[in-house]
Amino acid sequence: MINTKTIHATIAAAVLFAAASVNAQVVEVVGGQTNVALDFATLESAASLTLSSVSSDVINPGTLANSVAFPVNARDAASLPTTFSYDPSDFLGTFSGAIEHTGSVLFNADSVEVGNFTIGFDGDRLGNLGGAGTGFFVASTTGIAANLFDVVNIGTLTTTSSNLEIGADLAVSPEFGSFLLDNGLSNSNLEGAVVGAALVQAVVPEPSAGILILLAMGGFAHIARTGRRTK
Repeated sequence: MINTKTIHATIAAAVLFAAASVNAQVVEVVGGQTNVALDFATLESAASLTLSSVSSDVINPGTLANSVAFPVNARDAASLPTTFSYDPSDFLGTFSGAIEHTGSVLFNADSVEVGNFTIGFDGDRLGNLGGAGTGFFVASTTGIAANLFDVVNIGTLTTTSSNLEIGADLAVSPEFGSFLLDNGLSNSNLEGAVVGAALVQAVVPEPSAGILILLAMGGFAHIARTGRRTK
């Protein structure tokens, strides 16, 4: 005869095992938005960049004060699909890929464009800005195709299986600092100057409750089969 207490204990154990398995799984960013609040006064005075417009893809306003937001591309986007994934139990040890966006910001009567931004990671950039870089960077892939900012001073980092939120400052990258100086847009190299903040609010599908139920049922079926064999 099957012991009822054993069945209940097995189901509970199966549910706990299923929950642990879900938490250990790699999850994928599938959408969301990245909010960017740039210090336009500083960009205008130090880099001769005056905001003139944003593309129709841009969300205005964004979540941050005085910000605009850029939609995160889907994983099956025809151009620049998002590939970012991570294990919530070990974000720093497992994250990979990039978060891709749609939308442009235009300066100086629309003569200077940056947009369709990539947020990626490069371990070699940890040494940037006197070691202040986190390794994450923001690159423009349209208009000026270059790394624009290094991500510094991460203040918000939420990395669960159902939510990814990263808040940090944006510092002028060595590449963008050189571009501004070489093109006569700044009188000095602005590398390392903090000129804004970003808040990534990514959509991550929640683990299905059905997974827990199926695994629990599997545990129950196993104990039932075992019980029948021992009669």
